[in-house]
Amino acid sequence: MRIYEELFIVKHDAPEEDIDAFLAQLETTITATGGKLDKADKWGVRKLAYKVDKRAEGFYILLVITTTADGIKEVERRLRVSDLVLKWLTVRMDEKLKWLEKRKKAREKRAARKPPPSAPPPAAPMAAPGAPGAPGAPAPAAPGAPAPPMPAAPVEDAAALPAPAPPETAAEPAPEPALEPAAE
Repeated sequence: MRIYEELFIVKHDAPEEDIDAFLAQLETTITATGGKLDKADKWGVRKLAYKVDKRAEGFYILLVITTTADGIKEVERRLRVSDLVLKWLTVRMDEKLKWLEKRKKAREKRAARKPPPSAPPPAAPMAAPGAPGAPGAPAPAAPGAPAPPMPAAPVEDAAALPAPAPPETAAEPAPEPALEPAAE
């Protein structure tokens, strides 16, 4: 006995009674061959990846079956000859489950050999507030991005500020140096 997943797509406009009758027929076929229907999951109408028989939607059904190879061949034959079924796919799950169990045991064995984790390293010292990388400090700008505006310096009382210097008025020109006569 092996475990299989049978996923098939039925015409989306098929009546619910026809789908249920087809599922009952498949279950009878499975039990007649000595198998067992473990789960029947109706996923409902979904959009197909591509059109099948000029249809863009289909009703998906997933069956989990424990049966023999002859049992699954009979189920596939019934799916092939049914007018309701657009597509079907059979996947043998027992090999996959064995592989997963083997991987799980190998992982547990590796974890048992691994030494226990040591104490966590000490935390890094905190940076001074306002320093780059400190909590609450602004993040550095990305290259090519405009720089964030600088905050303005706080303005105290306007009266306490020094008065601007008055503009210079036209002053008298400085006297030119006298030219001495050249000695001959």
